[in-house]
Amino acid sequence: MPPEWRRPDGVAPGTWRYLHQRSIARHYDQFVADTPLCTLDRDFLLDHLRQQRGETASQTKSETHSPLVLDLGCGTGRLAFPASELGFEVVGVDLSQHMLEELAARSEREPQACVVPVRASLVELDCFADGIADHAFCMFSTLGMIAGEANRLRFLRHVHRILRDGGTFVFHVHRRWAALTEPGGAKQLLQSWLRSRRSPTDDFGDWTYAYRGLPDMFMHRFDTRELRRLITASGLKLQRIDRINLTGTATTHSPFQTGGYFLTTQKVSGTFLEE
Repeated sequence: MPPEWRRPDGVAPGTWRYLHQRSIARHYDQFVADTPLCTLDRDFLLDHLRQQRGETASQTKSETHSPLVLDLGCGTGRLAFPASELGFEVVGVDLSQHMLEELAARSEREPQACVVPVRASLVELDCFADGIADHAFCMFSTLGMIAGEANRLRFLRHVHRILRDGGTFVFHVHRRWAALTEPGGAKQLLQSWLRSRRSPTDDFGDWTYAYRGLPDMFMHRFDTRELRRLITASGLKLQRIDRINLTGTATTHSPFQTGGYFLTTQKVSGTFLEE
């Protein structure tokens, strides 16, 4: 473990330990293989990228380059490689060196794939120039792993800056009020609300929980009002919200059976950042 003073903004202590667990990275693909939400978000994202790929091809008679897409919080590349198979050049960004080593090893096994790993904090993406990416995505509730509303907004503003005009950004989050359907969820919601009233560093919706041997993994859960506020303040334009059912197996139209959301946003020419 690196010393605590090296922990970047937006990375909670439990997340910092998670990022440096080599065993988690080695077994990550097997772990998510049986997670229904990972199948659902892959299918949702690839459908979106196929549509964007088709629109790009129809607008450009002879493409001089493949579209560039950023996988933000790429892990071992579970979405980066399928995106590459669709004809995108993919840059996979993650803070975990162990995850990126697994991604690099897969790249060696699949030399036809175009996936470039970059180690960086999602809150500190200054290494990327303005307007270089055609599209970006951040799935499996990675946005919720960023601690602090100000840090989450910093990340979304980086996404806005990095995207070209017309570029899309798709991301997934967990719904805060789904906790009411979970054992002890109402108590946890109340405790989260009380902490947010007492401490300027805690937000309503912050959660810590046991995860893969770690006692205090961090996750922030959102409501739609908060999401709309963040998206607007980032300069992005919300295109659609898709509800995910409580089991993570399918999308749903029922607000009472919603466990999370897929959000599709776009950088529109002429948009500005709210101060």
